[in-house]
Amino acid sequence: MKKFLVSLLFLASCAVLVGCSQTSGEKKTEKETSKIALVLGFGGVDDRSFNQAGWEGLEAWGKEKQLTAKKDFTYIETNNPEDNSTNIDQAIKNGFTTIISLSYLQAEELKNAAKANPELNFALVDGEITGKKNISSATFKDQESAYLAGLAAAYTTKSNKVGFIGGMEGPVIQRFQSGFEAGVKAGADAQNKDVAVNVQYAASYDSPDKGKAIAASMYKDGADILYQAAGSTGAGVFQEAKARNENDYSKKVWVIGVDRDQEDEGDYKLENGEMGNFTLTSTKKNVGAAVKEFAETAYNEKFPGGKHLTFGLKEEGVDLTKGQLSDEAAKAVAEAKEKIISGELTVPEK
Repeated sequence: MKKFLVSLLFLASCAVLVGCSQTSGEKKTEKETSKIALVLGFGGVDDRSFNQAGWEGLEAWGKEKQLTAKKDFTYIETNNPEDNSTNIDQAIKNGFTTIISLSYLQAEELKNAAKANPELNFALVDGEITGKKNISSATFKDQESAYLAGLAAAYTTKSNKVGFIGGMEGPVIQRFQSGFEAGVKAGADAQNKDVAVNVQYAASYDSPDKGKAIAASMYKDGADILYQAAGSTGAGVFQEAKARNENDYSKKVWVIGVDRDQEDEGDYKLENGEMGNFTLTSTKKNVGAAVKEFAETAYNEKFPGGKHLTFGLKEEGVDLTKGQLSDEAAKAVAEAKEKIISGELTVPEK
């Protein structure tokens, strides 16, 4: 009888141990299958700009973790204003535990969803939300890279007329505009000349036709360099520049890219049949790094809820490509970059 009771106690102990190991395993499996949804802004996933950079960051992270696209991580496109709330709701209903938004226009909807779902993680890239324990946000010092672009434009322009084309007016694009205008002025002053900046907004991030029309007007008015911060609306700016460069080889016009290196958008055919390029340079925003940061911390159960992260030149969150810059322009850009990183130079946001 004693042997029988000892055997029962031994089996019971084993059952407890197995139960514990299964609970631990269940937790691990639950963690491994945590789901990340990226809610895009207007312009589509292949806008060759902000959305694309964000998705490329999440996609690279998912591959590193050997996760399955669409199941463990996915993106949801935003095509209409009403999508701002329905897309977030859709992500929640489909079981995603971390929802990352790429549009400051979705800030209110994100706050409402976070309040109704305190157990989930929410993140806003390119916008600021404070005071919410399950929301983290990240903004970029776009004015810093835009300042460098303005310097480059001032040192390159031959007509002393340049343009800035924004998508929709708001704090984010205002940073681009303010930085660019400050950089143009600094570059012009350093060369003892006046450079005019024409500023126009398309009131849309997904209207290439509007971008093309505004670009045509600015080029016609004498501008030879246009900086566009307008999502897929900016594709129209590249289209107009390509048409002009291929129709009149005597007067080259330039475009400054945004958010990612857009040099490949500037390819065009020269008169002799060879290929040229009209992307002067591009301001880069490390959107993918911010997205990966949120995904990684959520996956490791260390999500920075309640915190606002900032990425500037010092943090390698923004930058300017070498592009087609002259040695003189590149030198001016390099010197200004050092001053901004050291804190000697502060670029205005508005």
